[in-house]
Amino acid sequence: MPDTLGQVLSFCAQRDYSCEILVVENGSTDRTYQVAREYADKHSSLKVLREKETGKGRAVKTGMLAAGGEFRFMCDADLSMPLEEINRFIPPLLGEYDISIATREAPGALRYGEPEYRHLGGRFINAVIRLLALPGLHDTQCGFKCFRREIAEDLFGFQTITGWSFDIELLYIARLRGYRIIEIPIPWYFNPESKLKVVRDAIRMILDIFIIRINAARGLYGDHPA
Repeated sequence: MPDTLGQVLSFCAQRDYSCEILVVENGSTDRTYQVAREYADKHSSLKVLREKETGKGRAVKTGMLAAGGEFRFMCDADLSMPLEEINRFIPPLLGEYDISIATREAPGALRYGEPEYRHLGGRFINAVIRLLALPGLHDTQCGFKCFRREIAEDLFGFQTITGWSFDIELLYIARLRGYRIIEIPIPWYFNPESKLKVVRDAIRMILDIFIIRINAARGLYGDHPA
């Protein structure tokens, strides 16, 4: 966390636009919250939120709905994508698109240090996602995504899944509601501390996809495009 926050604060200080940084802690067993608070006491642009319910999806939803920015960018704390890439995701640079998501698989993407078994496992999971929910998207699970303010507030307001599959639900809702998604190929660096478990996570995501489709059939994601 100290290294990540140092890099993010330095990056934001060099931008010609204002930045707000939110850290959401929910269920960590180390000093994540305390360390983040120490930084927030010294930097007014950094806010630390604490969410009682666990799950990555819950933490991201809390942060996105609490943010005040015109453009809202979610980022994995391990910074497996260089921060300098963020400017490529800002919607005004993307023309007609509403949501920009990073991809490690589209032409132009680069992967560094990833074991072959890990790559194949990730490809298997994404193949399942494309088959059952999101055809045409190369990489729905990369942790770097940017939303326009009004679209973030719309999509995260409908979000029900609070675990690892929340990305699938958000992008599924986005397509239902007519939002335009662009994939941006990035340089990506493998983190050996990744918690991905291919078989376990594939089964969990398949179950979540069926929940998503049932929710859609019941009209829980809205009846009409935004």
